Amino acid sequence: MRFEIAVSKRIGELALDVAIRTDAPIAALFAPSGSGKTSLLNMVAGLLRPDAGRIVIASETLFDSAPGIDLPPDKRRVGYVFQDRRLFPHLSVRANLRYGRADADLAPVLDLLGIAHLLDRWPATLSGGEAQRVAIGRALLADPRVLLFDEPLSHLDRPRRDEILGLIRRLRDETGLPMLYVTHDAAEIDALGAERFDL
Repeated sequence: MRFEIAVSKRIGELALDVAIRTDAPIAALFAPSGSGKTSLLNMVAGLLRPDAGRIVIASETLFDSAPGIDLPPDKRRVGYVFQDRRLFPHLSVRANLRYGRADADLAPVLDLLGIAHLLDRWPATLSGGEAQRVAIGRALLADPRVLLFDEPLSHLDRPRRDEILGLIRRLRDETGLPMLYVTHDAAEIDALGAERFDL
């Protein structure tokens, strides 16, 4: 079972109650903005604690309120691709990729993502598609057991959106990593062949 997530959380007026159980390579969370999709990703990553429930990814329990299991973020092995990419502007692409794992072998990720030629560039000089590839590379270099994508196609034009969708399909096929993908665009879910869960 790749994903077994059953959590509840109250955030202000929002009452989030989610149940996902699937062996699909990509589980897609579909809902309009403000419905708690990013909050759910943050709970999986350990950045936000559920009020109650259980989060199991690839047979590893990350959170279970009953026995009091709550792994800290650095022990969860989660690769998180944020909507706004969150590259460090004062670090080169090479340094961004090495952030958190200085000893990582960059070569396989550089080849997979086609970003070797960007290593000495600065984030401000990258196109939207290039920046998203670097952000995905940084997530992969965290040695993740799961990849989280928070609306990764936001702010990209159509050619770049198609490019990143193709890349995510390739990651699905070549890495075997389970992916939790957040979007408010049903066409993205269809393009990825993901299993859809409505919030």
